[in-house]
Amino acid sequence: LTGPQAKSVSQLKQAGALILGKTVTTEFAYFEPGPTRNPHNIEHTPGGSSSGSAAAVAAGIAPLALGTQTIGSVIRPAAFCGTVGYKPTAKRISIEGVIPLSPSLDHVGFFTQDLEGLALAASVLCKDWANIPPPTQKPVLGVPAGPYLEKTTPEGKAHFQMVQEKLAAAGFELVTVEVMAGFDEVVVWHNELMAGEIAQVHREWFEKYKNLYHPKTAALIERGHQVAPESIKVYQSEREWLRGELREMMIRHNISVWISPPALGTAPKGLDSTGDPVMNLPWTYAGVPVITIPAGTGTNGLPLGLQLAADCNRDEQLVHWATQVSRALHA
Repeated sequence: LTGPQAKSVSQLKQAGALILGKTVTTEFAYFEPGPTRNPHNIEHTPGGSSSGSAAAVAAGIAPLALGTQTIGSVIRPAAFCGTVGYKPTAKRISIEGVIPLSPSLDHVGFFTQDLEGLALAASVLCKDWANIPPPTQKPVLGVPAGPYLEKTTPEGKAHFQMVQEKLAAAGFELVTVEVMAGFDEVVVWHNELMAGEIAQVHREWFEKYKNLYHPKTAALIERGHQVAPESIKVYQSEREWLRGELREMMIRHNISVWISPPALGTAPKGLDSTGDPVMNLPWTYAGVPVITIPAGTGTNGLPLGLQLAADCNRDEQLVHWATQVSRALHA
């Protein structure tokens, strides 16, 4: 642990953190699973790509662990393992020293055991973090109705409905808004941008070591070779369009924060897959800050979470709003 390291690791060490070691991740933070298991049931995935980080915090091995998110690699594992997970506004935590998957989409985030730990770590890692006082009023919660929310499983929908009812009973105002009507297009834009950029990042490595890449990673890179540079620029620019749509709806309906399921349901059984990240994709593509908090369990006893997303650079407010929501859910 004395060689080159990411800036985020250096920041933590300078603040007095003790680095225990490196956790398992999927190959190049994509979809090929490692050997990590879910601490709540070792027959189930912990999620990914930041598999080891989520499992380490959930198992009590460490109070804080770093991860990266290009689609859903912090928020989904946090939900599957029952921890707090945080993906900041894009580039608010430096990605310097991180091997990229997709530079336009990559975020450094982290896992903690509680929201107090999140606030402490964010004050060290996030650029220009401000210690603002907690709000005196509850946030207005937006429910993003439409094709995005329809992706969840029946169990995920039922749990999310229960969460909404509990929050409404606790005095929160919930506003249901039809948004992201073109969600399927957003998925295509995100995935094509990711493929195109990983092909650029890995061009030299892939030429030399193609036979060492897992087939899933190799297939993504080869697909990325078909994405034209002009298309990559278009997909990059569409991120601002999505941010604008979400912001416009928040202003129009006085929404403080969006709430949604952080995964389709509980962690899938088996270690062949880390689960589907589709519920995290639009927030990552838009580059907005997201927190997931524990919000109960499924019928199989595994954790379920709640995902909260705010407008860009409202990370500090989001921590306070997540705290208010968490207290209501666990009252």
